[in-house]
Amino acid sequence: MATSQPLAAQAGLQMLRDGGNAIDAAVATAAVLNVVEPMSTGIGGDMFALIWDKNERKVVSLNGSGRQAAAANVADVRKAGYESIQNNGEGSHFAVSVPGTVHGWETALNQYGRMTLREVLKPAIDYALNGFPVSEVIAHFWSSEDTITKLNHRPSGRELLPGAAANGGPKYGEIVKLPELGRTLQMIAEGGSEAFYKGEIAKKTADFIQKEGGWLTEADLANHHSDWDEAISTNYRGVDIWECPPNGQGIAALIALNLAEGFDIGSMGAQSADRYHYLIESMRHGYADAFQYVADPRVAEVPIDPLLSKDYANRRRAGISGVQADPNVSYGDPMGSADTVYLTAVDGEGTAVSFINSLFNGFGTGLVVPGTGMALQNRGSLFSFDPNHPNYLEGNKRPFQTIIPAMATKDDEMWLSFGVMGGFMQPQGHLQVASNMIDFGMDSQEALDAPRFKVEVEGNQDVMVEEDLSPDVVKELEKRGHTVNVVSGYDRANFGGGQVISRDPETGVLTAGSEPRKDGAAVGY
Repeated sequence: MATSQPLAAQAGLQMLRDGGNAIDAAVATAAVLNVVEPMSTGIGGDMFALIWDKNERKVVSLNGSGRQAAAANVADVRKAGYESIQNNGEGSHFAVSVPGTVHGWETALNQYGRMTLREVLKPAIDYALNGFPVSEVIAHFWSSEDTITKLNHRPSGRELLPGAAANGGPKYGEIVKLPELGRTLQMIAEGGSEAFYKGEIAKKTADFIQKEGGWLTEADLANHHSDWDEAISTNYRGVDIWECPPNGQGIAALIALNLAEGFDIGSMGAQSADRYHYLIESMRHGYADAFQYVADPRVAEVPIDPLLSKDYANRRRAGISGVQADPNVSYGDPMGSADTVYLTAVDGEGTAVSFINSLFNGFGTGLVVPGTGMALQNRGSLFSFDPNHPNYLEGNKRPFQTIIPAMATKDDEMWLSFGVMGGFMQPQGHLQVASNMIDFGMDSQEALDAPRFKVEVEGNQDVMVEEDLSPDVVKELEKRGHTVNVVSGYDRANFGGGQVISRDPETGVLTAGSEPRKDGAAVGY
């Protein structure tokens, strides 16, 4: 069991001791994280999972993300005075899509688990009602000025600022209780997902958003369902790397791996300028395609197979120079001419789950449904307003999603269950961790501890690197045209915490790695 917070990991381990399997442990862990790390995840958000089905010997994908409300439309947003959907504060009610987490938890348990929601939610309920000590890094982010401002935007936000509205947020070591959230989890434990998507919780949620001026209705919540999908993959030097398909951004990591495979990365040195340069450029190309093509494939056409073809990678790779960064990477033509928690569990029988749960930004919109202790996500802010884009805002459509779990198999045996948190850092983390282990033979912990880069894909495409990186490498990257920012302290949370469990396909021996990104937090979006 590997995740970002010890109380949550202990809850998952307890499920295994009590006769549960990896799926039971994962849901119990995710639920505790909702309580002890509430800025990052929760029942007001979404989840995705990749599961190694030991009987069928294959990776399956669970999409536990919600759709935008049926009434959603661009005209309403513009009429309200906005040219895009706001992440938080005024206007953020348009960003609230149906929270998919609870149905996703239940769906995973029903298909692959041994325990009930009542059993796996027990530790989370106990911590919420009876209290838990706030850990250091979580206290830092919970008490930040941005968090206090966001949660104080509406009176109900103070349900997630226990005793903190006047003193600036929970302090390290403080015992905190979240009674409203605890009671909501109790209702879900008793009534299952039905209790969340219909009845009192659904009515409170819809009434609150409607009063704010948003679209979400009780019918939108009642109509929600999760989906089982075919996982997507590419082969990187003999290893199959698996991701959930769009509407998630995992395909960006696979595109980047296809591009990187054409360079002799292993001969360059793990912390060399050459290796950084080629992986950065591969990632920038992967993101250019992802931002152009990723959308809800049940509503829009997403060319998944063409994007992942090796021929397409060969054509795209020709545009990558070894001596100069491309100042303007554009998407190709494959047809021819935001705070998150990640966790992973593997049980003694071989079932494995790579599991991610998120509100997108810290505390999502900051809108907390009165009387529930539930912060609502802001995933809807990722829709496009371009009517020609496949991710164009429409009702009953899932938005572009940043949260992505990953797996890797060798010779049809489960090898890695892994993930890296941090919004648009996630595919970049997958690329770098996979390269660390495949190209350089690092073990799970070494692969996570190695310094990472992050391309700022949302803006000017500057490159952030960690302070551990040699100044000579930084200078060489700048010489090649990269604008490099060296990051230290709590800001290293930008590189995302991560977890890896590796399984020796021959012996079955498990090795776990987990790290909170040095001085930063094992949180993201």
